[in-house]
Amino acid sequence: MKKALILGVSGQDGSYLVQLLLSKGYQVYGTARDAQTQTFDKLGRLGIRDKVALESVAITDFRSILQVLLKTEPDEIYNLAGQSSVGLSFQQPVETVESISVATVNILEAIRFSGLPARFYNACSGECFGDTPEGGANEDTAFRPKSPYGVAKAAAFWHVSNYREAYDLFACSGILFNHESPLRPDRFVTKKIVATARRIAEGSKEKIVLGNISIERDWGWAPDYVEAMWLMLQQDRPDDYVIATGEGHSLRSFAEHAFEEVGLNLNEHLLIDRALFRPLDINCGKGNPAKAKITLLWQAKYRMKDVVEMMVHEKI
Repeated sequence: MKKALILGVSGQDGSYLVQLLLSKGYQVYGTARDAQTQTFDKLGRLGIRDKVALESVAITDFRSILQVLLKTEPDEIYNLAGQSSVGLSFQQPVETVESISVATVNILEAIRFSGLPARFYNACSGECFGDTPEGGANEDTAFRPKSPYGVAKAAAFWHVSNYREAYDLFACSGILFNHESPLRPDRFVTKKIVATARRIAEGSKEKIVLGNISIERDWGWAPDYVEAMWLMLQQDRPDDYVIATGEGHSLRSFAEHAFEEVGLNLNEHLLIDRALFRPLDINCGKGNPAKAKITLLWQAKYRMKDVVEMMVHEKI
């Protein structure tokens, strides 16, 4: 039986990854900052809360990470931890850098120091690219991030690359573009749109208040994307991969489809608040997943409209 350690197990991706690994017969360990007080509600929604061995780990503390590696001796390590909101990163840039970039170095160094032959997956982000070319960003596209979150993820990517080359670690980064599900926290704009549309359809008199709805993003389905994470660690050699649908859609289109799905017209319920605009934003973020399709035999099963419909109807 293979053992997997998921750092940051309580989030959307961590929960779906647990579900996937359990289906493949893994023994799964998961960590959170304080496993005693964390509710792990997303694992609960998937009905797998009691099937994961949970540990408390401070990812900015090298000793804490080393202890959990020596205790669990995993075959595979998935780093999904860290501050996950692009918008919040403008308000908390130091915490963002520490929980993403510094934490990734701690994990890599703990793997090296322990001598464990574990394979390592690092959650990178399409935010590293900033604005992407017309055909979408691939693995050779230069990083030009436009947020503290993107900068931190870019730094973590290069730490992984450096450790892979310097110490011959099996370490990969998945450069994932936006991927959604009903397990998204409410602070994410996609979940906000879907939840507000449903409340209005049920009789609420509120308006949906959004910022810049002209931005374009590449939206996929989170369970699809965690499968790509697992596939990266099953290859003969470690490498980095862009994971995306290859399609870009505006936030307005996302919102329009969500409202249409509940029988409403977005324009009748929309308010734009410039206070919600970010100090700096990506106009168009789209990925080119050609390498993943060829090497991993992976491609997105669902596109933006599918994702919206599944979120509205809470198909998990």
